[in-house]
Amino acid sequence: MWIPDRSCFHTKPLGETMSTLSRLTTRLAVVASFAALLTAACNTDSNGPSSLNLSADRGHAEHENDNDNDNAGRGSSSGFSVLANAAVTCTGGSVVGSVGTFLTAPPGAITLTEGCLVSGAQDIGGPAAVSAYNAFLSQYAALAPKLGDNCPVITGTLAGANLAPGVYCVSSEAKTGVLTLSGNANSTWLIKVPSGALTGTSFSVVLAGGAQACNVTWWVDAAVTMTDSDLKGNVLAGAAITVTRGTFAGNAWAGADGVGDVTFTQAAVVGCGSGRGGRGDDGDHDKGKCNQGVGNGPEGCDPGNSNHRHGSNDEDGGTPGNPGRKGGH
Repeated sequence: MWIPDRSCFHTKPLGETMSTLSRLTTRLAVVASFAALLTAACNTDSNGPSSLNLSADRGHAEHENDNDNDNAGRGSSSGFSVLANAAVTCTGGSVVGSVGTFLTAPPGAITLTEGCLVSGAQDIGGPAAVSAYNAFLSQYAALAPKLGDNCPVITGTLAGANLAPGVYCVSSEAKTGVLTLSGNANSTWLIKVPSGALTGTSFSVVLAGGAQACNVTWWVDAAVTMTDSDLKGNVLAGAAITVTRGTFAGNAWAGADGVGDVTFTQAAVVGCGSGRGGRGDDGDHDKGKCNQGVGNGPEGCDPGNSNHRHGSNDEDGGTPGNPGRKGGH
């Protein structure tokens, strides 16, 4: 045991000794604070941070299942209108938006035949496509049916049904006829097929009251097959997506369960990632283009302050329909 030399005691002036004790006390306080921080870091909730809202825009659907509905709306997959695990094939028709695959070539492939036009980028297993696909997988998992969900299954073809904003579960029976979704531009729908595939022949989705296709999400356990149909909404499929003729307004993301290609044949596809999706029943876009000429009347659009020096008649508090730019500006 170390025994201090008593001859050293009180050899320093009292003031200097008190100063030394003060510095020692300060250092001990810093050490204690650091230890507290380490303890807090080690005692974080094992569940981690709360799940991220993966939609680009959160709607305001009136439904009791708010967590699901907040995630419903538009997807977060970095502007890709079409995402497949391995292959995207388009024969005839057109795709407005970007197309990507998770896997590189081979087997990753984007095949366009018979004049199929794709307006956006084509990414086969590149960083952007991989990142987008991983975001899709996360969203698919977040929206998956869970034990205890209050989501009674609606059976039948959905013909003649009119659904208010909310979260719904539907059966895997073949769909036909007309399904109407009635809401406003901020309303969202999450429609789940919790078991099996979503198939439709001569099946149409009609949007009423200003509802937007990009605010509709279809979560499907297995494959999606549409023939001569007019489907609206983002489709998150566990397996493949196949659209033959008809139209499709929304994003098509396939293969969450590990295998799934996207095939379009003579179909017109307008994705939400393209910025041109989301038409309502009146044909309006999410953000309509503005005709900012003088005296052109109210337009109900977002001009985006296109003239930074002199706002148009719709900008900076101007009254639509009245001359707003004078003097040649």
